[in-house]
Amino acid sequence: MERESRSIPHLERIERSQQLIVNGKPFLMLGAELQNSSMSSVAYMDPIWQKLVDMNINTVLGCVTWEDIEPDEGNFDFAVLDGVIERARAHGLHLVLLWFGSFKNGISTYCPSWIKTDPKRFPRALLRKAGGLLETADVVSIFHTEVRDADTRAFSELMRHVKKIDEAYSTVLMVQVENEIGLLGDSRDGSPIANKRFEEPVPAALIEHLSSNWNTLHTDLKFNLEAFKRLGKTSGSWEDVFGKSKKTDEIFMAYHYAIYVEKVAAAGKTEYPLPLYTNVWQNYVGSDAETDFPIIVGGGGDPGDYPSGGAVTNVLDVWKAFAPSLDFVAPDIYLNDYSSSCANYRHLDQPLCIPEQRRDEYGARRIWKAFGSYQAICTSPFGIDTLEPETSPFTRHYGLLSRVKDIVLQAQRTPKSMVGFFFDEISADGRDTSPPTVARFGDFEVVVNRCFVFGTAGPGAGLIIHQGGARFLLIGWGFQAEFKSLSPTSTFTGILSFVEKSLENETGKLVTERKLNGDETRSGKFCLMPNEDPDYGGFPICVTIPARTMIAECEVYSLERDKQ
Repeated sequence: MERESRSIPHLERIERSQQLIVNGKPFLMLGAELQNSSMSSVAYMDPIWQKLVDMNINTVLGCVTWEDIEPDEGNFDFAVLDGVIERARAHGLHLVLLWFGSFKNGISTYCPSWIKTDPKRFPRALLRKAGGLLETADVVSIFHTEVRDADTRAFSELMRHVKKIDEAYSTVLMVQVENEIGLLGDSRDGSPIANKRFEEPVPAALIEHLSSNWNTLHTDLKFNLEAFKRLGKTSGSWEDVFGKSKKTDEIFMAYHYAIYVEKVAAAGKTEYPLPLYTNVWQNYVGSDAETDFPIIVGGGGDPGDYPSGGAVTNVLDVWKAFAPSLDFVAPDIYLNDYSSSCANYRHLDQPLCIPEQRRDEYGARRIWKAFGSYQAICTSPFGIDTLEPETSPFTRHYGLLSRVKDIVLQAQRTPKSMVGFFFDEISADGRDTSPPTVARFGDFEVVVNRCFVFGTAGPGAGLIIHQGGARFLLIGWGFQAEFKSLSPTSTFTGILSFVEKSLENETGKLVTERKLNGDETRSGKFCLMPNEDPDYGGFPICVTIPARTMIAECEVYSLERDKQ
């Protein structure tokens, strides 16, 4: 690839959000995360790259571990990382590097051995157990500066090196700082130094932030601050100000994790100011679950069951305020309600990035909601290298999104001009768990349902984009759209035209393939965007045709009552 002068990847403010700019243009990350150990070997990755290309992925998320780049203190080895970046670039792929430094999934398993085996210099957190016993945790304590400063030096070296070898190419787009931060096994560190900090006065900056920004705090944090409002204390220990509870422990840990990570992130950004973020192992509450997996799998509902102090919605505002070098905080979404999680992490208009999610068809359908309704900059199924292009559902979903990405990016710049949706399979007992999507665009309301068939309706997913006036773009499959004028004098809303479209390879412009009418509109009732293999239910006439380009343009019209 020819070297050229260019701006580094960065986030650009748009209305109500931000977009990632790469080589001067908005970029939609069709991402996928590798298994944790995959990028530790150039040889292992060699046959993987082409599979990722064949799945229509354009951005690969993979870890860089502290133990690999600094096996001996002060001696850095970037040979593997250099090989990985070079091969990703050769395949036309971008990278998001995941820094597994002090923390990975609430523990410190990716720290170098010289950190792990020297608890005197690098003390561990202590977990409070029954009977007053203290248990040594498999995680470094955030209340000691030695490990934080060592992590900061290592991350700075990483960012400095990435700038040196990649600034001219922009292969690396962003960097994740640590991974799923927080303390497991207790709501707070029970070590002597942590206890001392807990008894000390709450930092005035935190009290001021919570008080002066009360109206914009996340609802979940306000709920946890009930004692804070009731007690009305402006100074005192953590329990004096916030009351005695696990919620107080969580706020205490969140504040100190945030300032720890800020130290690391700020130093790295000074070396190479790529967008930085951290990801979140979400707290799991049964009522917010999409599936019936055991609670312990998701992390439970109490801090310590999930990593206490991580940037869940209970403390997201604390992270936003005290780790300002992070450009955003990103949710990992596996078991929680997908749409609610997307909405939660658009808090304060931060951009939505989903660095980990399910890699099955169930998960793939949901990315349309993220991109279409929440202006997402990235979705990323975890463990993508365990799938083959022929069987990966993302080959199909990302394939269509890669064709329309410029259209989606343009629509994202105008909030409320686009809506995303999905429909899951009908359950074995006939229940439909996916309700219709209803949206208002200008003078029209659109109701999106499963696509009509005579047999069992299949799953579906897609977007509707308002192009202005009475014109709409429909992208996806397995759905139908019905339009209704909102004019109080309208007596009839009809379909003026319904046209199948495709995109020219060279120009990216929409071109007409064929006009659709009759059966494709159920005789003028609604616009059908069918699946590839609709179920005719034994009916001898193929009324619902199979999907083809999965892109169509519709214009509707309204007849008005005579005004006399």
